[in-house]
Amino acid sequence: MASTSNFLSGGKGASKPQYLSDINVTPFVDVMLVLLVIFMITAPMMATGIKVDLPQARTQQLAADMEPIEISIDAAGQIYVGEALVAPDEFPTTLQQLAQASGDPTQMRVFVGADRSIDYGVVMGVVSQIANAGFIKVAFLSDSRMRDLEQTIP
Repeated sequence: MASTSNFLSGGKGASKPQYLSDINVTPFVDVMLVLLVIFMITAPMMATGIKVDLPQARTQQLAADMEPIEISIDAAGQIYVGEALVAPDEFPTTLQQLAQASGDPTQMRVFVGADRSIDYGVVMGVVSQIANAGFIKVAFLSDSRMRDLEQTIP
C-alpha cells in the first residue's frame, strides 16, 4: 500500500514514481459475459440447418417404433416374457418364435429385468439364450429411484 500512496499522492522523497502492477480484470469479465450472451443467442440459430422439401417414401417400420420384448426374472428364478410365465426348457423355443415373428431379430429391442437377489450367472444364462436367438439390442432394466441404493450405502 505504501507504494501506491506514494504514486497517488506524489509522496515525499520519492525519487521515481511507483506504478500500480495490479491488473483490473473487471473489463475482461464484462467482455467475456457479453461474448457468452452473444454465442448463447446465435448458436441455436446456426444449428437449425437449411429447410428442404423432403420427398415422400415408404419404408419399413423403425425398430424404435416397435414394441420391445420384455423379459423378466423374478426372485424364484422364473422367466417371464411380457407377463406370460415361460418354462426354462421352453424359453429358447419361445425366443426363436419371437425372432421369426419379428422378421429381423437384429432390429428388435429386448429389455431384461431381473430381481436383485438373482445370481449373476442365471441372468447371464438368459442373456446368452437371447443372443443365441439372434437378438443383439439387449438392455437391462433398473429401478431409477435411489431409495434402495441410499439404504445400502453406509
